[in-house]
Formats: sequence, structure tokens, C-alpha cells
Amino acid sequence: MAVRAVRGAVQLERDESGHMDEQVKQLLTAIMERNELTADDLISIWFTATPDLHSDFPAAAARGLGIVDVPLICAQELDIAGALPRVVRVLAHIESDLPRSEVAHVYLGAAAALRKDIAQ
Repeated sequence: MAVRAVRGAVQLERDESGHMDEQVKQLLTAIMERNELTADDLISIWFTATPDLHSDFPAAAARGLGIVDVPLICAQELDIAGALPRVVRVLAHIESDLPRSEVAHVYLGAAAALRKDIAQ
């Protein structure tokens, strides 16, 4: 089994804890389903949030999905002028038999504009 990395992102409509929880859960669920993953396939997940998000830790949503024994970390994105606001990004390290070219990276809503080259 190989170690792979899966990317994803979602743009929030507003900076509210419940909304962040809902959107990050939707993103993680899509990543898991599209790559046929279970929690046992996860090695670690790195979350970043743009500097305009303050309401909660994105990793809290993962814990709410039952991802409880996987190392998670949150960090802040660079504050770049003109960058898409209110975005949570995910970099998940997984164990998978999928070839790198078949890993499904998930960009929901307006966040799809971030990586048109790999968004599926």
C-alpha cells in the first residue's frame, strides 16, 4: 500500500462555527467517498484557513465525523492580496492502492477555481 496525498478546499459563505463545521464535514466526506477511504486509511490531515476565519478550528469537524485517532493540525494561510476569502484547505496523507493519477482531489463550490488543474 502506498502513501498518497489528497488535496481539497471549500469556501465558506460566512465565518460562523456551525457553518464551518458543516462545510468542512462535507469536504472531508467527499474526499473520503471519492477516494473510497475509511478512517483507517488516514495517516494525518493538515488544515489551513484564510486569515479572515476565526470562528472555529477546522479540525474540530473531523473529530465530529469520528476521525479521532488521526493526527490533525490547523494553520493559517498566507494573507495574500486578492486571494479567495474564507477558504479552508485540506491536505490529507492516506494509505491507498490508487495510483497517484487516480487520487480524487476535491474542491467544492467557488474553491474549485483554486486548482482547476487537479479538481475533480
